Amino acid sequence: MPAIEIKNLNFIYSKKTPSEKHALRGINLTVEEGTFLGLVGATGSGKSTLIQHLNGLLKVQDKKHSSVVVNEMSATDKKTLKRLRFEVGMVFQYPEYQLFEETVAKDVAFGPKNMKLDKEEIDRRVRRALEVVGLDYEKFAERSPFDLSGGEKRRVAIAGVIAMQPKILVLDEPVAGLDPVGRDEILALIKKLQREVSPTVITVSHNMDDMALLADRIVALKDGEIVADGTPKQIFGNRSLILDAGLDLPTATRITDKLIANGINLPHDIVTMDELAEQLCRLKAAKLAKANDCDKSDGEDDEDV
Repeated sequence: MPAIEIKNLNFIYSKKTPSEKHALRGINLTVEEGTFLGLVGATGSGKSTLIQHLNGLLKVQDKKHSSVVVNEMSATDKKTLKRLRFEVGMVFQYPEYQLFEETVAKDVAFGPKNMKLDKEEIDRRVRRALEVVGLDYEKFAERSPFDLSGGEKRRVAIAGVIAMQPKILVLDEPVAGLDPVGRDEILALIKKLQREVSPTVITVSHNMDDMALLADRIVALKDGEIVADGTPKQIFGNRSLILDAGLDLPTATRITDKLIANGINLPHDIVTMDELAEQLCRLKAAKLAKANDCDKSDGEDDEDV
């Protein structure tokens, strides 16, 4: 069974009112376990509405024709809904704003306590979660979360989610508002979480550079519908489609297009800066090798003379 299976999902806000808005239209999506899925789309495309169905924060409106199944549990089954919410860890945008306990340890322990775990297991999970996000337990456990830096607060908020050991981790704009250093640290942390805690990761982002670097699959939404689904190279290789969806191309792709337009022979499917640097190095090496061959050839001609 796949980790997530969504069939014919529709959602309408303010149904049967003058402000009615059709947020999702016939979404069909299957996500295999171990996938790092990037969910992209312009503001209002339906991304947040979609992810909130994964743990029942938003209810399936048409249970007769639509379904959301996560780890073989239906999001419409009240018997499994609580367990489902523990298995799908949600990290919302600016999660540090959701901190509320008087100490870091108590904040991280909130989820495990709701799982009715014993005291020893809660303590073990709190210690492990803080370790995974790079915060020393002895140093941070008894500190107030409100006295921490922005990056530390975000790590505490993430620790509170992963302390429940979710099999699926969903992050909504996880690096929003962070400086470049903090951004790189959180992105590295997310990949670590996929390896050590939650094998399936879904990240909502407006940053195409991040998606090109991290995701092995990208789904693009527009007006509540899936308009593209594939690998980063497949998605960003279709320039007109991604631009029509109201999205930017990755920086590396835009630079590549300009270089190609200026006569530099580069592959069309470059999506990361590392790929671009590698290809440029190859071109330079090939040019140097050709120059050396020419020098050798000139030397041989001189000897003949």
